[in-house]
Amino acid sequence: MTTYAALLRGINVGGGKKLPMAGLRALLEGLGHREVRTYLQSGNAVFRSEEQDTGALAAELGRAVAREYGFAVECLVRDHGYLRAVAEGCPFPAERLEGRQLHATYYSEPVEESRFAALDPAQFLPEEFRLGDRVLYLYAPEGLGRSKLAPALARPAFTRGLVATTRNWNTVLKLVELTEE
Repeated sequence: MTTYAALLRGINVGGGKKLPMAGLRALLEGLGHREVRTYLQSGNAVFRSEEQDTGALAAELGRAVAREYGFAVECLVRDHGYLRAVAEGCPFPAERLEGRQLHATYYSEPVEESRFAALDPAQFLPEEFRLGDRVLYLYAPEGLGRSKLAPALARPAFTRGLVATTRNWNTVLKLVELTEE
């Protein structure tokens, strides 16, 4: 059995898709997963499963949400090792920053720097981003809500063909903790 985090995109934020966390837990349990827990109200769940294919797990959960709640939701599933590597690989001084200043956008596929070639990073300073393994690290000193770089990075030209979902650094670290076996 492996412990995973499911990261659902756009759930219970900004008046969008509403999915009660009790309902998310019930869906995951109904799919045969064990030790299901949710974190916050924004589409984070932790569970144990014998399935090793994270893509299959994400697709299965997406289908279950659509069936039960009538809307499509994109989701990613990541194991503890990956989540820990993201936290440890942060190119910014995470230990000196507030959780609201640092974010991780998880991607479904690897992303090359060339994808962002049309973006002039100097226009957004002091905000910065760096790429890692299927993740984009975003330093936004005034927080995501005031960021000018975050919406630029989320443009369809940069995310086309990808599932992408963002978490603040506090959530990144909590998911590492919750997926420890």
